[in-house]
Amino acid sequence: MPLIDITNPAVIIFLIENYEKENRLRLNWIHKNWEQIQQAATLNRESTNYFETDVIAQGMIDGLPTITRDHIVAGYNRRKTPIRDGTFIPGVKNLRHGHSIIDVALGDPKEDPRLEKPRDDLTFDPVMRPIDPEIKSVIRKPKPEFGREQYLAKRSRIAPEKKYYFAECSSFEHGWRLKDSALRQKPVYGRCWHLNKALRTRVGPQPDPPHYKPSEPPGVNKCSAI
Repeated sequence: MPLIDITNPAVIIFLIENYEKENRLRLNWIHKNWEQIQQAATLNRESTNYFETDVIAQGMIDGLPTITRDHIVAGYNRRKTPIRDGTFIPGVKNLRHGHSIIDVALGDPKEDPRLEKPRDDLTFDPVMRPIDPEIKSVIRKPKPEFGREQYLAKRSRIAPEKKYYFAECSSFEHGWRLKDSALRQKPVYGRCWHLNKALRTRVGPQPDPPHYKPSEPPGVNKCSAI
């Protein structure tokens, strides 16, 4: 949209007439509502002596008819027969069939007799797998070669899926059944990898670079004769 040419005499007359019209309308509105404006500006209003508790009580009184109405409607609805979307709602006893630890091939009843249960047994499945008797006997022997710390140390070397049937905490999800992944590869930054790489190179193993050695203390350096 092009800008208005304010140098045009016709445009100047049009703007002046609109400004004067706007001023007249504003003055008429102010004169018409002068009392309301004065009352709102001075805040000299009639005191009602209302407290905050009076306002809250009035809101509660106004809401009582709604509570009565809802109570009547709720009593009427309670006498109705609910409509079921499904004719059969499975329970725990139905979900267990075909979904137990044995059915999903996560456990063997020969290794853990606790898994073999009758169909009407609704108790929880065991959380941990059976502990190796050799490791379990460590906690019963005296310290320092055995005991609680040695038992926990030996248990920590076992993979989580070998100790539990399911991932019991979020930390298990990072390494849970890691050997099943097709992307698993040997570490390329470990000590064994560096040793194999050094032995298989053309020049054989080499000493550490100079910057790996400790720095010499300040003072007189011993120079070897050439």
